[in-house]
Amino acid sequence: MDKTLPAIRLLFMLLCMLGGWLVCYSVTDWDDHRLLASFIGLSIGALVVLLDILLKGFSLRGLSAVTFGLAVGSLISYLVGTSPLFDRGDEQNIFIARLALFLSCTYICAVIALRGKDEFNLVIPYVRFVPHEVDVPLVVVDTSVLIDGRIAKVCETGFFSSALVIPSFVLKELQAVAASSDPIKQARGRRGMEVLNELRRIKHLDIRTPESQVSRRQDVDAKLVFLAQSMRAKLLTTDFNLTKLAEFQGVQCLNLNQLAKSLRPELVLGELLTLELSRPGKEDGQAVGYLDDGSMVVVVDGRNHLGRRVEVEVTSVLPTSGGKMVFARLTSGEG
Repeated sequence: MDKTLPAIRLLFMLLCMLGGWLVCYSVTDWDDHRLLASFIGLSIGALVVLLDILLKGFSLRGLSAVTFGLAVGSLISYLVGTSPLFDRGDEQNIFIARLALFLSCTYICAVIALRGKDEFNLVIPYVRFVPHEVDVPLVVVDTSVLIDGRIAKVCETGFFSSALVIPSFVLKELQAVAASSDPIKQARGRRGMEVLNELRRIKHLDIRTPESQVSRRQDVDAKLVFLAQSMRAKLLTTDFNLTKLAEFQGVQCLNLNQLAKSLRPELVLGELLTLELSRPGKEDGQAVGYLDDGSMVVVVDGRNHLGRRVEVEVTSVLPTSGGKMVFARLTSGEG
């Protein structure tokens, strides 16, 4: 795609130049100005290509909104222009007034439709002005997910096939956190910006940043839920309160913390583990180590092996509010 598009643009400009040259054959008065005609054709092609480049971020959804706005504006200007207000008067003044009315109405309606393309539905039944792609699931990303950072690793694995929607107000909130005078908030915000750059470097990942500000909703959580509803998307977050709010509003929510908890391995009695003993336990002779998922492992008679990686055998597993507490003993080889 990166090489095809420039080739098509170059071919289009050459065809425009050739068209300017061929026009001279149909207009005999231009026989002496073939070079000028070719240059004019090339210039027109270059202007069209430049317009194409400037409209790079303009989506089909935006084009649909502008078309709808132009249609409504044209209808309004036609109804007003054919009203009794324009029955009498100088014809030239009436023409200018109708022209100004047409330009003003179409411009205002197009801008209003473009700004609200994420927020309104058409009156026609079953026709919704919502951004969705066929067979491409959408996931709206919360600020907490970017600050958390694990989303980049998940996307790199290729398990995450949905398109990530990062609203502009989320980016502004992330920038505000990064610019905070509090060093802790500043570090969190900068980490979120780094994660965002990591996501953009993933080639197979589809990232979208809609411009809609959902201006009638001031609370960020409410904006996220409303945007997910209007886009028929899921909501990705690590915020427990936002998860409950989304579920209450009928929006399917993906919580990274719940995902991490579900991926923790289920340990069984007698299973062998290798871990580093980092600190002494509460009871005499005990030592404590941690698994990769953060689960704490209490090793009996392991205090003499602090700071070393040892092999242990699971003797019991107790569920706690913070996860699981695993009790183990040294294997015969470590004793």
